[in-house]
Amino acid sequence: MKLSGSCQCKSVSFALECRTPYPFMRCYCSVCRKIGGSGGYAINLMCDHGSLQVTGKDAIRIHHAVIDGETSSAERHFCGNCGSHLWLWDSRWPEFVHPHAGSIDTPLPSPPEVVHIMLDFKPDWVDVPVGPGHVHFARYPELSIEDWHKSKGLYETEAPS
Repeated sequence: MKLSGSCQCKSVSFALECRTPYPFMRCYCSVCRKIGGSGGYAINLMCDHGSLQVTGKDAIRIHHAVIDGETSSAERHFCGNCGSHLWLWDSRWPEFVHPHAGSIDTPLPSPPEVVHIMLDFKPDWVDVPVGPGHVHFARYPELSIEDWHKSKGLYETEAPS
C-alpha cells in the first residue's frame, strides 16, 4: 500500500510502500510516552525503507533515545520546525522504516484488534481499554508487526514498486 505522510507544519512530506499498513499496536514505554508527549501510542508501521521518498530533508532532525543508560541505534526522525515525529529507522534492520501512524495522511485501515504493549511502564493516569478486540502484554508481544499482519490475513503480498 502506498502511504503518504507529513509533519504538522508541512515542512516535511514523505511517501513510501508498506505491506503492513494496519496500526494495531499501542506502546506505553517511557520513550514513546515522553517523545510523543502523551500516554503512549507511538504506533509504528513497518514499511520498505528503499521506497522512502522525502521532501524537506533540511528540516529533519534525528534523536537517539537513551534506554537503560545505553544510546539506542534507532534514529527517531522528526521535524525540526514543528517537532512532529515522523518515522524511526534502525541500522539493525536497514530494509525497514517505521513511520508513526500519526504522521500518515493516507487513510489507514482499521485493525481487527489492538495490541497494547510495554504495560509494565504505563503511568497510573493512563486508562488502557480492555475487552474484546484488546490484547495486552507486559513487555513485547509474541508476534512481530509482519507476523501479526500475516496471522490476520492482512499482509500485503505484492512487492513494493
